[in-house]
Amino acid sequence: MRTLISIILLIFSCLPVSGQNAEKIYETERVFEKIVAEQGMRAGFLEFLTADGVMFFPEAANGRETWKARPASPAALTWNPILIDISSNGVLAYSIGNSVYRPKGKGDPAGLSGHYISIWTRQPDGQYRAVLDTGINHDAPSSTPPTDWKSPSGPGEKNERRLSAADSSTGFYLMAETSGVANAFKAYLAEDTTVMRDGFTPFFGKRAAVDFLRKQRGVFKFAKRKSFVEAADLAYVHGPYSIADNSGKESERGNFVQVWKMRNGRWQIVADVLIAVTKAAK
Repeated sequence: MRTLISIILLIFSCLPVSGQNAEKIYETERVFEKIVAEQGMRAGFLEFLTADGVMFFPEAANGRETWKARPASPAALTWNPILIDISSNGVLAYSIGNSVYRPKGKGDPAGLSGHYISIWTRQPDGQYRAVLDTGINHDAPSSTPPTDWKSPSGPGEKNERRLSAADSSTGFYLMAETSGVANAFKAYLAEDTTVMRDGFTPFFGKRAAVDFLRKQRGVFKFAKRKSFVEAADLAYVHGPYSIADNSGKESERGNFVQVWKMRNGRWQIVADVLIAVTKAAK
């Protein structure tokens, strides 16, 4: 039985290309933030998550159902996207940006700085809704975070050979466990990747990410049964991970999120996030 499962979003050749404009994702983000500002986080996430949208609390859970069960909160959340990328067929997209969370509301001086990633799918009505949303916290940046956003340059690849991201990723997960996580990422990261770890500002670009990952200790294991969602040249996956020391004792476990993109005929990791659930005391 295959351990990596691909879920293909619709048939490539039958999809219109009108949804390819990343500007629509940006506009959706702005409306999303406006509703959060005016009606609260609960209302915003209920509006902009899909019915099966995933969030981490810190375990993976249905976002809508979790927010429905929560009472309204005065907490404030502001953000702005800095990177938006969309599949060549317009079905799947992701955005990365800065965020500030204020537990006691807009006037709370104790804001928590962070970065987020949202994964979007185009709905039957042409609108985009988030199928996954998560993020990290870190110290406040020393300078004002950027407010402009960009998309990767150049047209997307249509993946005419129908190469599966799930199949292509097998080597990465095996290498991470047997040859070290830094070597695996070095082999599979895209040059313009974004790697996000709680407590650190994101590592933008392959060189910065690999330099950081070389300092990580332990044996990384990613869950062997993973379900990829793919649309043309873009795919994403999430699942459990664990880190163990050389004696085999677990030092950390949690969930990972990865976005893969077809680049020059091969699938590469363009975004990688770890959401820790437990960490061993140091």
